[in-house]
Amino acid sequence: MKRLFLSTCLIFFAFAASADEMDNVDAVNFPTSGSAEAQKHFLRGVATLHSFGWKQARTAFQEAQAADPDFAMAYWGESLTYNHPLITEWDLETPRAVLNKLGVTTEERLAAAPTDREQGFIAAVDALFFGEGDTMARRTAYMQVMRGLHERYPDDDEIAAYYALSLLSSAGPAGEGHRQNVLAGAIALGITSRNPKHPGAVHYTIHAFDDPVHAPLALPAARVFADIAAAVPHALHMPTHIFIQHGMWQQVSDSNQSAYAAAVALWVPGDKAGDMTHALDWGQYGDLQLGDYDKAALWIRRMEGIVERNADQVRIVEALPRVKARMILESQQWEITPITEGSHDTELLATGISAVHLGDLATAQKAAERLAAKAAELNNNDRSYYAQNAEPLEIMVRSVAGLIAMTEGDADKGLAMLAEGVEIAESMRPPNGAPNPLKPIHELYGEALLGANKADEAAAQFSRSLQRTPNRPLSLLGLARSYAALGDEDAARKQYQKLAEIWKDRDFPVLEEAHRYLAAADYAD
Repeated sequence: MKRLFLSTCLIFFAFAASADEMDNVDAVNFPTSGSAEAQKHFLRGVATLHSFGWKQARTAFQEAQAADPDFAMAYWGESLTYNHPLITEWDLETPRAVLNKLGVTTEERLAAAPTDREQGFIAAVDALFFGEGDTMARRTAYMQVMRGLHERYPDDDEIAAYYALSLLSSAGPAGEGHRQNVLAGAIALGITSRNPKHPGAVHYTIHAFDDPVHAPLALPAARVFADIAAAVPHALHMPTHIFIQHGMWQQVSDSNQSAYAAAVALWVPGDKAGDMTHALDWGQYGDLQLGDYDKAALWIRRMEGIVERNADQVRIVEALPRVKARMILESQQWEITPITEGSHDTELLATGISAVHLGDLATAQKAAERLAAKAAELNNNDRSYYAQNAEPLEIMVRSVAGLIAMTEGDADKGLAMLAEGVEIAESMRPPNGAPNPLKPIHELYGEALLGANKADEAAAQFSRSLQRTPNRPLSLLGLARSYAALGDEDAARKQYQKLAEIWKDRDFPVLEEAHRYLAAADYAD
């Protein structure tokens, strides 16, 4: 770095929505030592990076490098485009190769940045990609460097935003992790108080408060975020996390339809298809809550096409049985899928519950046993933070086995097993998206209690289910039926009315039940 050209810029972007450009990207104020031409590309990269638009951001940072090969921050930015900071690390070697263009040692890489502030950013990614230990250890080291940089520059919103993200990235599964999330959210909200449309601040606010308790704090950010980066699939999808927590099913559907369309527009052969399948997965859940089974089936057909083209991507392949199983469980159109050694856990759950309803207890028992074997295998293997948790499988085992016991006439045993499933669910982190397991255990337990003529206990379970996921139609239906069985007509009417509003355009037999009850209540009034 021979020259120092500080360009403190506040740039507004208005780009066409294409594979390499974004529209409606708001202001980012990030002074650097790059040339004016490089800074233009750099700011576009930063804005897109804040929205997790990896491909578009990478192109922008590479364009900044082409304009100014000695611009250290352009390599900093590119290094962050190869991994999602909030899930398992994908690629360690490519970011290292990018940063090695600045120098092969930490000292050389730091020397390539001409200011203390830029050296702080370089030191942070150096710890992230060249530090010791596993992914979590390096993310923690990265966070610590960003914390020190934030303390030196407390009024710098870009440093604050990336520090907030580093807190989210290094947060553990409980305890301290929750505190880090809240701290990250507080920092992000501070930025939005000064710049309401900062792409990173609104994005990280959503991630920080992505749980049923804190979700109301992020609803304003969720409403804003999709308009900030309208060509970035993740930005269009991310508000869904908060909309689900509020039971805003039409917004869940619309957000993911837009995210899917943006992902399709960006995709070229050889790309990962995760943005497409993620939008399909979450969008289908929203449409199922709306009772739009035709649209939910369309999502499945789209997923089948994606899997066919991306059979080598495990996460893509595993999404297909999930959306098929969810369709069965939410529509209650019971269907048995043949059980094999390779059956996905979601298939086993849907088949097990379907088999109980169809009177095939032998198949249901086989599904329960296979689920139990999967849970045991998982418990005996990797239990690290990034490993799949066995708890959802343990709940699925009790879900199917509990229903089997009740069908066989042992209601006490069946209800006890379902209660164990509820206890496990309550020990887990609250859901921040579609239920896992696909059939919420509180709802399933409530249905079983109602069938056992325990309406008061059933009402408690349905109420708890709705606290965890508001406006779930099947939980509203169960709660309405529970109140009706208890003779609480006003309470039953409120739940039937909510259900009728969500499914207002549907022709479901259960709506006849709701309308009859509402009509009878109106007549009594």
